[in-house]
Amino acid sequence: MAPKAEKKPAEKKPAAAEKAPAEKKPRAEKKLPKEGATEKKKKKAKKNVETYKIYIFKVLKQVHPDIGISSKAMGIMNSFINDIFEKLAQESSRLARYNKKPYYHVSGDPDCCQIGFAWRTCQACSL
Repeated sequence: MAPKAEKKPAEKKPAAAEKAPAEKKPRAEKKLPKEGATEKKKKKAKKNVETYKIYIFKVLKQVHPDIGISSKAMGIMNSFINDIFEKLAQESSRLARYNKKPYYHVSGDPDCCQIGFAWRTCQACSL
């Protein structure tokens, strides 16, 4: 067998010759609040949703003071009234178009019974 070669220890490099670690870029600094601006952030304003819930509840208490209504039933009643209002507006605009007027006024017009009310409930009709 061949004699083994002796291993020499690795030579140490001088400290100056070593590479310096890459300098890190400074991070963006946090913006500090200005003087007097230490107030809390303003909350977003809630959108006003118009519903008939208050009025439905008031009428229910007038008719049946001891009966309540669930939120699900209240939502159904609210959408029902919205649908009725939409149908009423469509019919009144249709009648205004037929009569060639810019708006429709109920007083003195027997066509108001066509909107969907019984003729007894329409006080403006002279029937």
